[in-house]
Amino acid sequence: MKKHTVKVHPSAAKLPREEQLAWHIADFAAHCGPLDADVQDMIACRIVDNAAVALAAINRKPVAAARAMALAHPRKRGATLFGLPAATRVDAEWAAWANATAVRELDFHDTFLAADYSHPGDSISPLVAVAQQMGLDGAALARGIAVAYEIHVALVKAISLHKYKKDHVAHLAPATTAGIGAMLGLPTDVIFQAVNQAVHLAFSTRQSRKGEISSWKAYVPGFSGKLAIECIDRAMRGEAAPSPIYEGEDSVIAWMLGGPETAYEVFLPAPGESPRGIMETYTKAHSAEYQAQALIDLAIELSGQIGDLSEVRDILLETSHHTHYVIGTGANDPQKMDPEASRETLDHSIMYILAVALEDRKWHHVDSYTRERSRRASTVELWHKIRTVEDQVWTTRYHEPDPAKRAFGGRLIVTMKDGRVISGERAVADAHPNGARPWTWPDYVGKFDGLTREMLGAPEREAFLSAAKGFAKLAPGALDALVPALTAGSVNPSRPTGEGIFDRGLE
Repeated sequence: MKKHTVKVHPSAAKLPREEQLAWHIADFAAHCGPLDADVQDMIACRIVDNAAVALAAINRKPVAAARAMALAHPRKRGATLFGLPAATRVDAEWAAWANATAVRELDFHDTFLAADYSHPGDSISPLVAVAQQMGLDGAALARGIAVAYEIHVALVKAISLHKYKKDHVAHLAPATTAGIGAMLGLPTDVIFQAVNQAVHLAFSTRQSRKGEISSWKAYVPGFSGKLAIECIDRAMRGEAAPSPIYEGEDSVIAWMLGGPETAYEVFLPAPGESPRGIMETYTKAHSAEYQAQALIDLAIELSGQIGDLSEVRDILLETSHHTHYVIGTGANDPQKMDPEASRETLDHSIMYILAVALEDRKWHHVDSYTRERSRRASTVELWHKIRTVEDQVWTTRYHEPDPAKRAFGGRLIVTMKDGRVISGERAVADAHPNGARPWTWPDYVGKFDGLTREMLGAPEREAFLSAAKGFAKLAPGALDALVPALTAGSVNPSRPTGEGIFDRGLE
């Protein structure tokens, strides 16, 4: 790994492009080394993970709306959409929009947490879409996905966006862009210009994950993927973009992040080095914000010790800065305590999540979020007894440089009305690589089966899992197998949410 110190330079310094972070990203993408076998195996797991959660969300309103927008952009040799037959093809950027929205909707796929937050698997749908439209093979797709993960993990480790109230799309977009460039075998200078443009356009505020959280949270990866595709296309035509995008006087560091006095240290593989970033990431066993994963496991375990939950006087969660201020009472969001809040808000309320997990001793991607569930009187009563505090020990463990020692959980202290105290802690989720039951291929297949059992027949299931398992060896034109179709009638009509601008003129 090579360390790159990134800071603002005056325009008069004329910082050579070869010394800019966007160039280093592009140079690695253009010259990444061969993929290790375990990296390819993990990519296969994440392809299955994404398909599972996308199909489970296929008829939810935001997914249906995104699909309707995509269907208004047909392309004979374009990309396919989750749930629909391969004969239905649309422009790659719109397939990225719809498919990435489907993957993200349930907040149920992979994650990486460090200086910032991320869902690196958000880049897979855009990469598959481009690979389909461009007639690429599985080996090219594997390279692109591995590079996207590598860049994403490196940026998330080095540069905090949430500290300055910026959304994590600002790291996703350049990672996806670099992955597309690597997949297409583009030269460094072309990827460089595309990354500059992607970073320039990707910065947005964290209001998308604050207060009354809306469906835009699900659309962010689709927006990012669509942006990345357009940035690559423009750069391939020889067009330049704003630079130095990270280091310039009016750059994102200067005005959107730490400012001219701030320096970041970004570690990237050297050109020719093999990407392994995906091996530091982890998926979810529960459909909720990742920082809730270990705590759901803990609540299910402790519930049996507590007994009568109506006898609980107080529940305190001691946890990291991130958990307390993003999904805990430290966020100061009244919506996080509101039974009428949106699903997106509830899955970012650890108070609600703990209350339901304690009562139900399980978690379900649909049942745990219904309006009837959030309004239950006993749940509301328990919910409002829960509070969080930051514990510096957990914050330090959250930022531990050694992946084997990082912790994303906390300590739960339940005080009963009779004075008894029941407590426990969980550092990582059971499914985490360092957890009690680290997930491997059979677990991803189990998740896929659990979410799609009633949607796919046995032949379709076997065909998809076989293609995903050996995806890196798929021939050009065979990547359609990675986007499963459902039987006719399984997918709601394409326009259940009313017509928009794109629907006009299709008749």
